[in-house]
Amino acid sequence: MKTVRFALVLVASLLLAACENEQQAETPPPFSLTAEAMGRYCGMNVLEHAGPKGQIILRQIPEAIWFSSARDTVAFTMLPDEPKEIAAIYVSDMGRAPSWDKPGAENWVDARKAFFVIGSARRGGMGAEEAVPFSEEAAARDFAGSNGGEVVKFDDLPESYILGAGVEAADDALAGGAHDHG
Repeated sequence: MKTVRFALVLVASLLLAACENEQQAETPPPFSLTAEAMGRYCGMNVLEHAGPKGQIILRQIPEAIWFSSARDTVAFTMLPDEPKEIAAIYVSDMGRAPSWDKPGAENWVDARKAFFVIGSARRGGMGAEEAVPFSEEAAARDFAGSNGGEVVKFDDLPESYILGAGVEAADDALAGGAHDHG
């Protein structure tokens, strides 16, 4: 009986390891950011914008969908009309970025594992509020200490912050200074 139980545990362990390896194999690595990267929502060259960038790789399409900001990257995952067959979500690790203006081409972090600073004084692509990503919580807390904001994980990013107009737009509207973008 002990031999059978041992054999079952061994087989279960091997199957679990095989499933984990298959799941890891399904997660494609991030692409390197190049001058050819065009933002999904703005249609502009991603490198023309300061702040963190993002990329999403779909299961059936083996190339990156680029975003001019980490906030836009997360927004893609929340919008009902965007594809949901996501294989990987990567954002710039700003703790390893050369600078705010040059966020790096290779320093990607899995967005689902990142620590984001929201509500900071720093603005991302197109001057919008940003969700500033870091691979290490300590780096995110240091950034928040210097720039304001709060640290949250991917699953705790408020949809109202990611999809909303942002604090500046709300302040302008309250002050009667809303701009006509039509």
